[in-house]
Amino acid sequence: MPVREPAARTTPKSAPRRARQPETVVLFYVANQMFAIAADAVQEIRSTDSLAGSAIEIDQIEIGKVRHTVERGHRTYFVLNAGMHFGLPVTRPTLVLILRKLRVAVLIDRIERMAEIYGVHPLPLAFAGDERRWYRGLAQIDDLVIPVIRPDGFLSEEEFRTLDLAAQGATAKPPLEGTAST
Repeated sequence: MPVREPAARTTPKSAPRRARQPETVVLFYVANQMFAIAADAVQEIRSTDSLAGSAIEIDQIEIGKVRHTVERGHRTYFVLNAGMHFGLPVTRPTLVLILRKLRVAVLIDRIERMAEIYGVHPLPLAFAGDERRWYRGLAQIDDLVIPVIRPDGFLSEEEFRTLDLAAQGATAKPPLEGTAST
């Protein structure tokens, strides 16, 4: 009996799988909770001490997580307390993340490190309400699952409008009696 050779493959080879490009994130803590934010969303990281003299208090109570503005590179940033934003216990932040494309500077407790992630997983349905606006999803780093921040989730357009009006009022106030005006 003749031996038949296997038929040649007629199906085309599937295209090679493209490896996901890693994304660099900054891992940081607020009240012992770790978060991640895309490194390219952060313009600079500063000590709160370095901004203390340049921060201007704004008089508004509607948005309690923002009490100050800071001027950096001819741009006004709203200084947002991340602990208040996320509903975490009050801490004494030591660092501020100045965001690149938004007028937001975020007070945080400390930086853990930078890391690479290979994907952001969708939020489970247990995350409801504001969390859906705050987070892009979840990432696994080592044995930890960490929420990945959505930078534009810190302040809504309406909150920006409210804060802009309050900031205009803060800069338009007359000098205190007995002080020289410039």
